[in-house]
Amino acid sequence: MSMTIAKRVSVLAASIVAALSTSAYAAELVMVEAPGCHYCIEWKKTIGPIYPKTEAGQFAPLVTVDKSEAAPFAAGYATPVVYTPTFILVENGEELGRILGYPGEDFFWALLEQMLEDTTAFQMPG
Repeated sequence: MSMTIAKRVSVLAASIVAALSTSAYAAELVMVEAPGCHYCIEWKKTIGPIYPKTEAGQFAPLVTVDKSEAAPFAAGYATPVVYTPTFILVENGEELGRILGYPGEDFFWALLEQMLEDTTAFQMPG
C-alpha cells in the first residue's frame, strides 16, 4: 500500500513540475524581430525596459522570436510575418491581433491597449 501512496506522490510532483514549466499567462505579446532591424532596436531601447512594469506588460508578457524561427505558439502565425518588428497578441495559443512595425512610443501604447481591450479581458485602470 505504501508503494501506491509513493507512486501517487510521484505522479502529483511530476504534474506540478509540468504545470510550472508551462506558461502561466493566458495572453502573450510575441515580438517578431530580425537582426539589424532599426525599429526593433529602438523598441527595445525605449519600450523594452518599462514594458514588463506596465498593466499591459503584466497582462501579456513579452516573448521575442527571430523572424526566421517558427511561431512560438501552437496554432502558428495567421499570416506570414513580413515586417519587423511585428507584435502579435496571442491568447491560449491563438493569434488575436497584430501591430505591424513600431510607430513610436505614443502610438504603440495606444494601439496595444486598444488591441488588448478589443480582443481579451484586459481593462485599463481608471
